Amino acid sequence: MTHDPGPAFRALHQPGNPFILANAWDAGSAKMLASLGAQAIGTSSAAHAFTLGRPDMGHVTRDEALAHAQDLIAATNLPVSGDFENGFGEAPDTCAETVRLSAEAGLAGISIEDTALPSDAPYDAALAAERIRAAASAARSLPRDFVLVARADGVMNGHYDLPEAIARIQSYEKAGADCVYIPLPPRFDDLSAICAATSLPVNALVAGPYATRSRTEFAAAGVARLSLGAALARVTHRVIHDAALQMFGNGEFDLLGQGMPGAKVDALLK
Repeated sequence: MTHDPGPAFRALHQPGNPFILANAWDAGSAKMLASLGAQAIGTSSAAHAFTLGRPDMGHVTRDEALAHAQDLIAATNLPVSGDFENGFGEAPDTCAETVRLSAEAGLAGISIEDTALPSDAPYDAALAAERIRAAASAARSLPRDFVLVARADGVMNGHYDLPEAIARIQSYEKAGADCVYIPLPPRFDDLSAICAATSLPVNALVAGPYATRSRTEFAAAGVARLSLGAALARVTHRVIHDAALQMFGNGEFDLLGQGMPGAKVDALLK
C-alpha cells in the first residue's frame, strides 16, 4: 500500500487528551461514525462475531478478521485499528505473523491480549511478554509505522488482580508495545494509577460502569485513548431486542417509529 495511516494514528495518542476509537462492525457503521466526527475506527472482535451469528471470544478466524478489517478500511479514509483478540494463536511467531498480515491489509495498528482463547484464562506472564516482544519486533521491521497495543485482560476476566495487571503492562512496555490497556479495572480511580505506572499511552474501555464517565474525567486520569469495544453494537442489539419483544409479544410497533429518517442515514453514508 502507498498510504501509511500509522503516523496520523500514532499522533492521536496523547495522554490527558484522549481520542475516541470508534469501534464499528460493518462498512455502514464505519461510514456513519466517520461522518459524525470519528478520528479513527476500530474493529470489535465481539461486534464482528455478532454479525456472523457467533458469540464473542475466539469464534472468528484470522482470515475473517482481516477481511472484515479491509471492509472498514475501504469504507473511510480514517486510520483503522484491529481488535485481534490473542493474535490468533499462542505462539509468539503467530503474533508476529498477525502483525505482518495486518499491516499488509492496511491497518494502522492492532491490539493483542493475554487471554489463552478459547478459555478466558491468561497466558503465563513470561509467555505473554514474549508474545508482545515478537509482535513488536515484527511491527518495527515493517516498512511503515504501526501501533501495537498490548492488553492485560485478567482483571476483567477475574483471573488476576490490578497489581499483577500493572506488572504485566510494564513488561509489555519493556517488550516494545506502543500502547497498553487494562480493560475495566475495579475502580475508576485505578486508571490514574495505571497511567502513572507506564510511560506509554493508555487505552480505556468505555463500557459498563465506565460509560457513565465523561471524556473530561478520563482525560484527568491521564488516559490517551477511549475504545468502545462492542458497547455501541450492543446498544443496537438492545433496540432489536426491545422492538422484537414489543412486536411479537403484544403486536405493537411504536419503537419502530423512533428510527432515524432514511434521508438522514443516506446523507451520512455519502
